[in-house]
Amino acid sequence: MVTKEGYDLTNNFTPMEFYLKTERLDLGMWEESDSIWFRQLVGERGIDIPTLDDARNQIFDARKRALEQGISLLTIRRRDEGDFIGYCGLVIGRSTLEEPEIAFELFRNSHRQGYATEAASVIMDCAIATGRHRIWSTVRAWNVASFRVLEKIGFERHHSTWDERGELVWNVRELK
Repeated sequence: MVTKEGYDLTNNFTPMEFYLKTERLDLGMWEESDSIWFRQLVGERGIDIPTLDDARNQIFDARKRALEQGISLLTIRRRDEGDFIGYCGLVIGRSTLEEPEIAFELFRNSHRQGYATEAASVIMDCAIATGRHRIWSTVRAWNVASFRVLEKIGFERHHSTWDERGELVWNVRELK
């Protein structure tokens, strides 16, 4: 069933809110103009930076998937400064639509200021409001900062898997 707003509700979950506010942050849907910031954020990973056209296409695809799935990564902007500092949200990732993953990434100059925890907390409130019972997060074993954020918002380590890039730790939070 597709609602008048365009959401596909065949998955039996309420769509998450796509525009959120916290004390210091505004989270929202991706806009075409975010492709510039997205490219810079990807560049901080030390991998190939997508072209501007590829970044725009990824944003268009993300907006389409958000309407189809009722979940999405949202941009994070500091409210007072208005600058893009990263993203946070729910994705299928390595999991499922019924039990999605929370994902977040911030520019390095925004680390260690509590922004990831603040954004992830409001996203978890959204996850609860969708009617889901479990949320996952997969994190590389070396990423101590992400483990700290996940611990603060109630996640526990569940198990590990390995791939060509090493250990991947699966973290879970029950929402019952």
